[in-house]
Amino acid sequence: MKDKSIILNNNIKIRYLESEGDRISDRHIFLFIHGLGSSADRWLDLDIPDALSKCYHTIAVDLIGFGGSDKPVDVNYTIEKFADFILEFIDKIGLNGDNGKITLVGHSLGGYIAVEFAIRNKELIEKLVLMDSSGFLKGPTPLLEQYLYAAKYTSYDNVRSVFEQLVSQPWRVLPAVINTFITRINSPGAKYAFESAYKNSTTTQIDLSRLKSIQDIPTLIIWGKNDNLIPIEHIDLFKHVLKKHKVEKIEDAGHAPFAEKPAIICEILLAFLSQNN
Repeated sequence: MKDKSIILNNNIKIRYLESEGDRISDRHIFLFIHGLGSSADRWLDLDIPDALSKCYHTIAVDLIGFGGSDKPVDVNYTIEKFADFILEFIDKIGLNGDNGKITLVGHSLGGYIAVEFAIRNKELIEKLVLMDSSGFLKGPTPLLEQYLYAAKYTSYDNVRSVFEQLVSQPWRVLPAVINTFITRINSPGAKYAFESAYKNSTTTQIDLSRLKSIQDIPTLIIWGKNDNLIPIEHIDLFKHVLKKHKVEKIEDAGHAPFAEKPAIICEILLAFLSQNN
């Protein structure tokens, strides 16, 4: 995938990764939205966008406030703000519906953003993929509180302790992942963005009446069976409203099943995309 950047309104620089794939498949576009404290690289590290790019046009974006994108400190990092950002981003790079609809793949915070974006811009969405999505928390879980602490009071041990609880098997957490997080969270504006997004996403919920407006969008819900961050029971809240849903619960995986079981997730994604819903 190519490492790119664009300038949005207010001179905000946004970094993203793009692989155009088979030009015959330009009408099938994947946009990956990462979770809290993460970046587009998390997807790339596991070759998921690259694997899909053999058949699809794939893009992974660093949300404003995260990764290699700018991190302004005069912004409230709300779900609504992120949804506005995604719309401006896809407009800027030319994915405004003329090239076909988009499949959004959102993990954790990214899932919440994907849902909000879809509710506001249903006409742009082909399918949704929600992985261990937030959106129904009525307050931070204990592990989320530990995550915030590790982000604010950053040390290798604090971050390692949290990351090892995010996976099914602690040995799967590589030192490079910990060090990358530490480097990025210590960049100017990063801690502010993290805490602002954390506070909003853990104290607001998806309005079920609004969710009903996208009940007919084909939606794949993926959850790690050993997710300690967001309860797996939240699947039922999505299933209750989204009529065209498919659920995949991943064995031996925690909060980011795509990180622990990338091959399995790729197979599931490809099967879901190939279905005519």
